[in-house]
Amino acid sequence: MPFAPAAIRAVPVRRPGRWISAAILLVFVLMFFNMLAFNKNFGWDLVRQWLFWHTIVQAVVVTLELTVYAMVIGIVGGVLLAVMRLSSNPVSSSAAWVYTWFFRGTPVLVQLLFWNNIAALVGQQIGFGIPFGPQFLHLNTNSTITAFTAAVLALGLNEAAYMSEIVRAGLLSVDEGQTEAAASLGMRRAKIMRRIVLPQAMRVIIPPTGNETISMLKTSSLASVIGVVELTDASESAIHLYFKAIPFYVVASLWYLFFTTVLSIGQYYIERHYARGSSRNLPPTPFQKLMRMNLSFRRRAYTYAPAGTEKGPS
Repeated sequence: MPFAPAAIRAVPVRRPGRWISAAILLVFVLMFFNMLAFNKNFGWDLVRQWLFWHTIVQAVVVTLELTVYAMVIGIVGGVLLAVMRLSSNPVSSSAAWVYTWFFRGTPVLVQLLFWNNIAALVGQQIGFGIPFGPQFLHLNTNSTITAFTAAVLALGLNEAAYMSEIVRAGLLSVDEGQTEAAASLGMRRAKIMRRIVLPQAMRVIIPPTGNETISMLKTSSLASVIGVVELTDASESAIHLYFKAIPFYVVASLWYLFFTTVLSIGQYYIERHYARGSSRNLPPTPFQKLMRMNLSFRRRAYTYAPAGTEKGPS
């Protein structure tokens, strides 16, 4: 009688390098948290005291205003520049290219200083009227373009140059056949762009736009060089007042980390929303991943329970 073949016992491949690297990283993580917990130079009691100090909170509001206003200018300007860059009109495409070339080629710090000293270029009065003709409205330059306005203009116009390339890449990612099919149905170019191209391009545009928004939140700290009292400038002023550097740096870092986390979460769900057209199964949310991990753990515990002690998952 032939013997029955024995069941194959699969042995997982041993990966000692993976466990060694994980152990080394775990040691560094424990060292980092040990430093946070027991290094008194952080001054956690002072951090708790100054985290919601009225001066810091007001500076946080200014930082958020700079970020929102600059990104609105950047996104709107970026879309217009991208459409101009893709236009068949050589004047429009050339003007958009020159704009992008100039604002991407000069540092944003220099642009901040330039806008803060705009009165030295255009004079004390800004006139509005017919080009090369009479002017009907005159405004004082220094009172119109304040330090905050100069920061918004510099950050927003600089961001528009980068957003134009992001939007242009998104528009080019949509197959031309989509545009041709819509045009054959009699749709106008503006409607094609609004109804056909942009919704599909958003899947490519959203991720870098989220990164640019997070970067803008931190880049707004450069406005302190022209006298805008935002979060970094308020922290520096408090350091000179109380002679405590590290606690105020920690306070500023915690606020930046908080809003960066909020923006990252928002970016994740927006990306997930626009991924519906490219994938049948949407990626799970962090809460869904957690529930799956919990269910998998409970199933393993039920499978490997000793005989007579099995309890089904509740």
